[in-house]
Amino acid sequence: MNTVNLIGRITKDLDLRRTTSGTAVANFNLAVNRMFKSNDGQDADFINILVFGKTAENTAQYCSKGSLVGVSGRIQ
Repeated sequence: MNTVNLIGRITKDLDLRRTTSGTAVANFNLAVNRMFKSNDGQDADFINILVFGKTAENTAQYCSKGSLVGVSGRIQ
């Protein structure tokens, strides 16, 4: 089972592109706070998120840098 649920803040404005077939693709980074600090002092993980289709269009329209979002998906 490859399932992940994340809640975090978008670190920069989304990059919305279209494939050659016209499918929307949005790419953004999500900062997810840790419950503890690591040895190097970092207290957040930065996860690269990729969304497709109508979800990408809606995310680009309604979310921007600093938005708190929840993401459900799979790790690849």
